[in-house]
Amino acid sequence: MNESQIASAADKTSPLKAKKPFWKRWWFWLIVVIAVLAVAGIGTNTAKGPAAQTQSSQTSAPAESDDKAESAPSKPEADVPAEYANALKSAENYSDMMHMSRQAIYNQLTSEFDQFSAEAAQYAVDNLQADYNANALAKAGDYSDTMHMSRQGIYDQLTSEFDLFTAEEAQYAVDNLQADYNANALAKAGDYSDTMHMSRQGIYDQLTSEYGGKFTQEEADYAIAHLND
Repeated sequence: MNESQIASAADKTSPLKAKKPFWKRWWFWLIVVIAVLAVAGIGTNTAKGPAAQTQSSQTSAPAESDDKAESAPSKPEADVPAEYANALKSAENYSDMMHMSRQAIYNQLTSEFDQFSAEAAQYAVDNLQADYNANALAKAGDYSDTMHMSRQGIYDQLTSEFDLFTAEEAQYAVDNLQADYNANALAKAGDYSDTMHMSRQGIYDQLTSEYGGKFTQEEADYAIAHLND
């Protein structure tokens, strides 16, 4: 066998030429690109899904709220007759402006002047938001300032059939009233002297009388001592 034949035989028995790896093939990368795009598309749709749902929910929320607001029943007004409501308003005026007691307000409402029914008057005093201790104190202040009454005289007036405060309310009033009873006794003594022309002894007796001024002896003594000052 000559050299050319040997070379030819060698060429025939040599290994086949190696093929390119699949990852170097163009079609492989085409598949990869398509897969990446597909995955990205799925991710985008997934991300948009919840957001779209949230936006939809947020958009529809006001409508749901409106439906609830419309369906919720409004709080009905109290089913109170007009006479009852008017009695309550009148009671408020008597309490705020005239500082009247609960019983006095009831009596005034059912009097010939106001002429409310007993039921309307009872509704009024039952529903009136009043501080009767404060009313008694205010009324006591009026008696002290304008009528120069003594402590006992004020208490008796508050619990009388005219004012009709309770004993507790009247006691609160005289305990908390800032009054100068010496000055009140002196002012009252001046009235007795100027309008009734009474003697000093008569003034003293009137000031300390249980049917008169009801001042203490010390207060009456102060008044007589300073009567001509």
